[in-house]
Amino acid sequence: MINLEPIFAMEPVSTETIPDGEEWVAQVKWDGVRILTYADHLGVKLFNRKKNERTMHYPEIRKINDYCTSQSVILDGEVIALDENGLPSFQQVMKRDGLRILERIEMAAESIPIVYMIFDVIYLDGEWINQKPYQYRNEILQQIIKPNAHIQVVPTVTETQGLFHAIKEKGMEGIILKRLDSPYTIGKKRADWLKVKNYRDTIAVIGGFTLRDRTINSILLGLYDAEGNFYYVGHTGIGKMTQGDWRELTKELTEIQVQEHPFTEKPRHHANAIWVWPKKTVKIKFAEWTESGAMRQPSIEGFIQVPPYECLLE
Repeated sequence: MINLEPIFAMEPVSTETIPDGEEWVAQVKWDGVRILTYADHLGVKLFNRKKNERTMHYPEIRKINDYCTSQSVILDGEVIALDENGLPSFQQVMKRDGLRILERIEMAAESIPIVYMIFDVIYLDGEWINQKPYQYRNEILQQIIKPNAHIQVVPTVTETQGLFHAIKEKGMEGIILKRLDSPYTIGKKRADWLKVKNYRDTIAVIGGFTLRDRTINSILLGLYDAEGNFYYVGHTGIGKMTQGDWRELTKELTEIQVQEHPFTEKPRHHANAIWVWPKKTVKIKFAEWTESGAMRQPSIEGFIQVPPYECLLE
């Protein structure tokens, strides 16, 4: 058992304004699973942003002596899986992260290779360095990490506007901006780190579905307010889904079917909907909120296991 206790990660603050002063650098915001790596002489453990252990899920990261020269370390990064176009696929990485039968991991590691995109070091050789400036920590990262097929250090660029235009052209998620003098504030958000998104996304709860030829062709989505009311926010039948994914989802949702709709108000225009117990959660990409409180142009990014009551209206 390692001596290092898991921490909550630092998070960026959302903004629509891109600073371009000399004190700022930018990085690609990788669409994957946030993973912190803890390693010392006793071993290696991996935890996600909510301190849920993922040590067995990513054997590529556990082989820390293959890519890190430190005796003890806490690394922060994003685990991603790439699609056929070489772009991050949230749907694919969640197939790895969502595994609960650990015997399948070796097979999954071959069929869905991952890359650990490391962007910070918080603890190094017995010393907490999270209060050191980001520029210092990033220089340390370059020194201690030896990239390979599964391990990369996230590059930083000074052309903040240029990077955002580049990720927009590729349809990627967004960018992260960091002040060169910023500390790593454990478990907090600070405006030293900013995120600018190319599109909006949210994690919603499935409250119903419609069928075509006995297979789901659309899911009905909801979000909770602070009082626990479950509001309908739109439906979608598009996204990064194969026919096999749709068949699997049909089987899964049919098993949690209920007679009454779960929403605070019954959604209009869905007379033939089949209702389900609101327990399955899904990451949804969309353009904007409409005046009526629905998502415009929603599409499925991938399924993610979070408590439904944490899926809240903005």
